[in-house]
Amino acid sequence: MSPSGQLLQHHHKHLQPSQILQLSSFFKSFSIKDKNHLFFFPRTCNFPHHLSGGRFLGFSRNSHPPCGKLRLVVPRCVSEKLSDCLQPDESSNYSTGTPKIPKPKEPSFLTILRGANSIIPHVVLASTVLALIYPPSFTWFTNRYYAPALGFLMFAVGVNSSEKDFVEAFNRPAAIFAGYIGQFVVKPLLGYIIGIISMTIFGLPTPLAAGIMLTSCVSGAQLSNYATFLTDPAMAPLSIVMTSLSTASAVFVTPILSLLLIGKRLPVDVKGMVSNILQIVVTPIAAGLLLNRIFPQISSAIRPFLPPLSVFVTALCVGAPLAINISSVLSPSGLSVLFLVIVFHLAAFVSGYTLAGLFFRNAPDVKALQRTLSYETGMQSSLLALALANRFFEDPLVGVPPAISVVIMSLMGFSLVMLWSKKKETVV
Repeated sequence: MSPSGQLLQHHHKHLQPSQILQLSSFFKSFSIKDKNHLFFFPRTCNFPHHLSGGRFLGFSRNSHPPCGKLRLVVPRCVSEKLSDCLQPDESSNYSTGTPKIPKPKEPSFLTILRGANSIIPHVVLASTVLALIYPPSFTWFTNRYYAPALGFLMFAVGVNSSEKDFVEAFNRPAAIFAGYIGQFVVKPLLGYIIGIISMTIFGLPTPLAAGIMLTSCVSGAQLSNYATFLTDPAMAPLSIVMTSLSTASAVFVTPILSLLLIGKRLPVDVKGMVSNILQIVVTPIAAGLLLNRIFPQISSAIRPFLPPLSVFVTALCVGAPLAINISSVLSPSGLSVLFLVIVFHLAAFVSGYTLAGLFFRNAPDVKALQRTLSYETGMQSSLLALALANRFFEDPLVGVPPAISVVIMSLMGFSLVMLWSKKKETVV
């Protein structure tokens, strides 16, 4: 007799004859491929308690033994004397595990909002073309809007960061020092070399060469912080510390570098530059961090809307300088300056990436550091260089390289964001 029949016959006094017949048919309906059997008994079957080798489990709503009234979880008594290990047949339509509740899909609207950052390179390119074709679309975005716009980008970084991130950033002095060297040693050296090439090989006038050198003497750009945040969010606080340090010291370093490279000492406004740092970097980031801590629900509610707004602000910051200086950019020497500025930024991006790989080759996050230092070295505050050129140089040609630099560094930087982000997704 089969084990199931033995079990039913042995305990017939605890079951009604009709129930025994029904249970026998129930067990025979299973497709048993080995000696292991799985029996289900609702509580109303009243099995004796002296079966010390029994185990109690439950069955899902989909199984329907014909004995008594079903419950979601009911005792199951299995005698281990009949078989060594009793497991359910995989071909059955029942399950002993806890049912898994599928995770609800996120609304597609929020998904689109959060993914808006991935189209930044395309938006930057579109804003460049629009500024060339129809400059009035950006000329309204004058210099007075730059600080609030860049401050908004820093606020977006602050909302997505925490105080701990910035504390950890200060615990990496070697990386901060490397970023500083990239800003004020490597980049000015590249600017000087390309400036000399522009005069000797391309035959460009001296003011254009001075504009290239001036562009290489300024501090890091806040857009580099945002680019780092898009690629490696954990590195964003470190990038912000690097840029803030270079911006704070630029009040002394930029005039010295301009004197050494160009031969003209620039009277930089120390008070104005400190105020600029507070408005663009410190205050917006602090506001984002406080919002995270004090009103986390509000922070979570606005977070999905920050990426598309940041894309729009970035497009304005790129298109406006080009549209305002369109006549200088389209001058006869504009194409030559465009080529030289591309070479300058390309060399800066590659230099930052390579040097970081040499200095931090044993670090566990060496790739993230290479990307961060590449952004930090390749992207600088060309808007500051443009402001200095318009204020302290009589020849308007000095402002052409910084105006072109704003567009080129943004296009190249955010193209790297798209490239490295896709590469990281492929690796994962």
